[in-house]
Amino acid sequence: MKKILSYVLILAGIAILLFPVLRDWYHDRQQQALLEEAKQAAAQTRESRTPNGDLTRNYQQLSHILEAGESASEAPEAGEIEEGDLIGIIVIDKINVELPILEGATQANLKNAAAHLTGTAPLGEAGNGAIAAHRAHKTGRLFNRLNEVTYGDQIIIRTDGRELTYSVHHISVVEPTDVTVLEGSPDESIITLITCDPLYEATHRLIVQGRLIEV
Repeated sequence: MKKILSYVLILAGIAILLFPVLRDWYHDRQQQALLEEAKQAAAQTRESRTPNGDLTRNYQQLSHILEAGESASEAPEAGEIEEGDLIGIIVIDKINVELPILEGATQANLKNAAAHLTGTAPLGEAGNGAIAAHRAHKTGRLFNRLNEVTYGDQIIIRTDGRELTYSVHHISVVEPTDVTVLEGSPDESIITLITCDPLYEATHRLIVQGRLIEV
């Protein structure tokens, strides 16, 4: 009996050690599948998307999801938006990021991708379009290295058959309730990237903003 118990304990220990590795492997595979699908659709022209929904409520929901972290349950909350459409790809060469972008900053969407915050400006249009992703603990995953981005770095968005280039012009760390980071102007196109800060505490939000470069 003791021998059997020893084997059980050993197997349980191995399972505990392997769980984070298998979880990351699974999420990386899901992310790659989404990315391949986004690349295949990148050349197709989509109809223009119009911001909708209660922006403040959507941002509060996003803040809750980011605070919960990557390991939070995937079960949607009551009233949670579940768009999930692939709308593009975000590329930041400085930190070796290439991620699919899904519509709607929900728990399910943020597991394996970046997400466009519904209610903010459509990507590439006038105003402020927000994209959020988890500050994953695994180096290089999702927005883990977003803190390494500096002024003048480029953010590339591929959407609707276009490649949009944004130049980083503002970086800040704000309170989770600070919705002023979503303010925009009809005279310019801004992209706002949102993730947690610091890495393991998630008490604030790291904000990286870029202006669209006209080409």
